Formats: sequence, structure tokens, C-alpha cells
Amino acid sequence: MFDFTSALYLGMRHPAAQLAPWSSLTLGQPAALREPPGAPALAADLAALQGCEAACVLPSTLHLFWDLFGMLAAERLVILVDGGSYAIARWGAEHAQALGLPQQVFPSGEMAALRRLVAAWGRQGRRPLILADGYVPGSEQVLPLAGYAALARQGGGYLLLDDTQVLGVMGASGGGSARLHGLQGAHDKAGGHLIVGASLAKGFGVPLAVLAGSGALLRRFEAHSQTRVHASPPSAAVLAAARRALALNAQHGDTLRARLADRVAQWRAGMAAAGIACRGGSFPVQRLPGRAHLQPALRAAGVLALAQAGEGPGALTFLLRADQTPGQLEQAMDLLEHHIRRRYERSV
Repeated sequence: MFDFTSALYLGMRHPAAQLAPWSSLTLGQPAALREPPGAPALAADLAALQGCEAACVLPSTLHLFWDLFGMLAAERLVILVDGGSYAIARWGAEHAQALGLPQQVFPSGEMAALRRLVAAWGRQGRRPLILADGYVPGSEQVLPLAGYAALARQGGGYLLLDDTQVLGVMGASGGGSARLHGLQGAHDKAGGHLIVGASLAKGFGVPLAVLAGSGALLRRFEAHSQTRVHASPPSAAVLAAARRALALNAQHGDTLRARLADRVAQWRAGMAAAGIACRGGSFPVQRLPGRAHLQPALRAAGVLALAQAGEGPGALTFLLRADQTPGQLEQAMDLLEHHIRRRYERSV
């Protein structure tokens, strides 16, 4: 079975036998009372990786965005949501909206529309909180994040990135969108306009979230966070896996990213040669519009892919990974082309 449904892009897995041991899975104490052993050092390493001043680790991006938006709701902001933003960050935005912040969605990547919204809300005395993903899966578009950041800085607000797809996969040393777009280290007088929230579950294979930004913002977040008071912190096992992931990244990350880029290039070339429309650009999420109906036949032939609803008949999505071999991709592409051709022949 060739599995193209896993988003472990670098192929990182963390068997228990390869993790540092721990004496207790949890301390039975919330992070607000006592940080789990090793959590502050891990957060500092993750901040440095992304080019940010400080960071904090949390159990999930749901915890992260719920708390962050709850804190930011106390400011005179307007939430401006890029239309390609992922659901979990939007749930956090809805939390802030329920607490009184206005919210508007603009077409993904449309700088002119965003500029108009920033100006219009600025006249009402509201600063922008621009929410966007570092990468929108299946899209050919590279979002103008540097432009978003400039608007946020000029308006005295924030650019908040959900960088779950990109962290570990792109940017210098796998540092994600801040490094990829040259956003790190830019701060306004209020203490920093760039905020990055991400899960390590994709590139690094660890179900752990990290919030990164300026030191002032992170100190305020840790003081106001409700989930750090009322929810369990990350477990010792998850923290050990994250430490291992960063060690692997330091030793082999660039090699794994180069291998992943080769797999994406191979897939794109194969689709082009076969005349099969494919979206996704240089990212490992490759989407075939209108091909969702092929999923059962491919599954029966030993190829697992994701059928996703959308316009028309839906898309078939293949998630590429560094641990897949060129031969596996070749066989999967041959089967895909065979079933497309077979379906065409039946229809004529």
C-alpha cells in the first residue's frame, strides 16, 4: 500500500525507544504553576529556529489560538482574515469576535483589498490584526506575507501567521515563513507586530504547538493564558519527541528538505508529462482538481490518497514525503495515469 495521506512531510517519526526517558508523564500541575521539565529551553530553541525573540509551547494550536485571540480581544483591533486561512485559527478569531472584535474576510492574497480594509478601519480607530496561513495547501499562490507584515506594522497592529504547514519544511534550517519571507526581527514600538502560531505535527512529526513573537508579547500571553491555568501542559513524551525532532533537524534537516523537494519536482514533472492538471506548486501537498472519483479505484490498486470536496466533482490530494522513494512515486503515477486513461476510454 502506497500511502499519500500522511502529512509527516520530512518522514520524521519518533519511536518510544529513541526518545529520552522521563520519570513522570506529567507533573499533575498546570504550566502557569510550573513549567514541565525542559519546556522553557525547548521554547527558546523554537524561537531561535523561527528568528523570533521568544516562544511558548502549548498542547495544540486550538489551545494556542483560543488563548491568543482571547488576550488580543482586549485591544482596539479589527480581525482581517485572509480567505485561505485554516479552520482552527478561524475558531480562535471567532472567539475574539464573540468578545467584541469586528472581523472581515478578504480574498486570499489580495493586497489591494487588504489595504482598503486597513485604511477604512483605521479611520474608525481600529488597528489591523491580519490573520493568514504561511501556506494554503493545494494553492499555486505564494501569499504576499511581507506586504501583510508592512501593513500590520504601519497600522500599529499585528500579522498573525498560522505556520503549521511550513514550519520544518521551508525557510532557512526549516524555520518556516518568518525566515522564508524575511519577516523575523521586525518589531514596532509596541513590542512586535509579527506573531507566529504553529503545530510541529507536520514537518517535525510532533503533536505540539508553539507560539512565537516578541518577548513582550510572550510575557503578556503567559500572564493572561487561561489554558495554561485550566488545561494540562504538553506531556513529557511529547516534549522528548520535540527535542529529538530539533536534533534531527540540526543534523539532517537540510538533507531531508532537499529530498522532499526532489520528490515534489518528480511528481510535478510526471503530472505534466501525463497531461494531468495538478495544483500545489513546490509544496508537498499536490491537488488534482476533478479527480476525487478515482479514489476507490486507486485504493483497490494499493494507492491511498485524499478525496476532498470542492467545486464540481472534488479534488484528489497526494501528500508527498521525504521518506517516499522515487520508485514508489513512479508506480503511483503510473496507476493514476492508467485509471484516468481507462475512465476516459469508457466514456468515449
